[in-house]
Amino acid sequence: MSPAITLAAGEASEHRPLIISLFAVFVVATLVITVWAGRQTKDAADFYAGGRQFTGFQNGLAVSGDYMSAASFLGIAGAIALFGYDGFLYSVGFLVAWLVALLLVAEPLRNSGRYTMGDVLAYRMRQRPVRTAAGTSTIVVSIFYLLAQMAGAGVLVSLLLGITSDAGKIGVVALVGVLMIVYVTIGGMKGTTWVQMVKAVLLIAGALLLTFLVLLKFDFNVSDLLGSAADNSGKGAAFLEPGLKYGATGTTKLDFISLGLALVLGTAGLPHILIRFYTVPTAKAARKSVIWAIGLIGAFYLMTLALGFGAAALIKPDEIIASNKAGNTAAPLLALHLGGVDSNWGAILLATISAVAFATILAVVAGLTLASSSSFAHDIYANVIKRGQATEKQEMSAARWATVGIGAVSILLGALARDLNVAGLVALAFAVAASANLPTIIYSLFWKRFTTSGALWSIYGGLVTAVGLVLFSPVVSGKPTSMFPDIDFHWFPLENPGIISIPVGFLLGIIGTYLSKEEPDKAKYAELEVRSLTGTGAH
Repeated sequence: MSPAITLAAGEASEHRPLIISLFAVFVVATLVITVWAGRQTKDAADFYAGGRQFTGFQNGLAVSGDYMSAASFLGIAGAIALFGYDGFLYSVGFLVAWLVALLLVAEPLRNSGRYTMGDVLAYRMRQRPVRTAAGTSTIVVSIFYLLAQMAGAGVLVSLLLGITSDAGKIGVVALVGVLMIVYVTIGGMKGTTWVQMVKAVLLIAGALLLTFLVLLKFDFNVSDLLGSAADNSGKGAAFLEPGLKYGATGTTKLDFISLGLALVLGTAGLPHILIRFYTVPTAKAARKSVIWAIGLIGAFYLMTLALGFGAAALIKPDEIIASNKAGNTAAPLLALHLGGVDSNWGAILLATISAVAFATILAVVAGLTLASSSSFAHDIYANVIKRGQATEKQEMSAARWATVGIGAVSILLGALARDLNVAGLVALAFAVAASANLPTIIYSLFWKRFTTSGALWSIYGGLVTAVGLVLFSPVVSGKPTSMFPDIDFHWFPLENPGIISIPVGFLLGIIGTYLSKEEPDKAKYAELEVRSLTGTGAH
């Protein structure tokens, strides 16, 4: 066992009552919020959209809470700690992506839909096939994203409680799954939104505290911090230059372009982010919530620089890797080192930061599960299976049962993905969202000629291409860091499929439209255009 793990496990065992108490306080507090919100949830508008009662600032805080996931806190800090400059590319991509969401999607989507992405796509197309496709895509993207959060939870709690067995780590993943099912089934969108707001405040405060302590350690001299990180990493000046992870060969350079495309275009197609725009009363509030989110998320991602380079400067890379192969424990280990490895402050800081990270995971998985269960209930159950004849009570019941099913699937897959870098896993969800959802949303809102056939080609084609390439990529097999490291059936060389699957999604939408004999409904498009731009007739 490495010194880092020994220290963390030793501190954890000595102060386990403190650690368990902090975790319990957060879980109990969020359950209280969820039960309170559940009592306010009277109808479908409350369950799916929080009654559309949240202000721009509240929704901006919740959006940032939904977006700043375990990938942001654990994965990016780990990627920077191990790969320096190249690790920070995740932060840049995640932040720049918000400009696409703000400029192209947020306001028109709020005006055009009701509860889900499928509402917008089905507005001027044949309801049943398009809603089936939208529901399928939403569930697949959400499960990819859930994988990352579950992997982060398993790593984090295992480190704190000294769990080293695979069975114990799988038990942690199952616990997170059960909690997220409880949050969504009881609290709906209202409970989930309040949990995300609380979590956003905690996460920003935790990152701010660590950033302050890292800078204090180096007398607020960023140059000294970067120099120490480069020296301690064993890579020297190369640690601060591009190319450590994405520059060695032509393949890794292509992987970098693929990752960048997925990150920048993926946000505007993420179902759990898109449904947040329905929780505000007006398009103006939707726009304001994105502006608040950009400010909060931007500040947080700047702080990931201090977290990642601080971990690189203060902890040996082999200790980080020994604790978790993908570097996901760099931030909690940094907290331990900043507080003092053998001191009470070290244990308190480790427990606090880990509880904040756990809070982050719980809030994000609740948002993801809500997005996928809402899409199943509203798009597939109510409008496809029941052909629009389902009552609100039946629809909400279907959403709750779907939550249980999606929770079970994500527990199973999360157990398999526990050793993968969570930032990399989230990038895969972004690639699938950008390949299947984004082309269809943009064509539906802005292309008069677009047809049902084009939408189906785009969604299913982008989805199958992205997921297929991931299955046969090094993420799943063929490398020590793969999901199945002992077998090798990969033939696609890149870890992110975006460079292939995103253009395919856009191209198939065009091909499907022009091959179809269906005439687009121009009157419906004119109606959608007015509504998306002005909000006239919006719910």
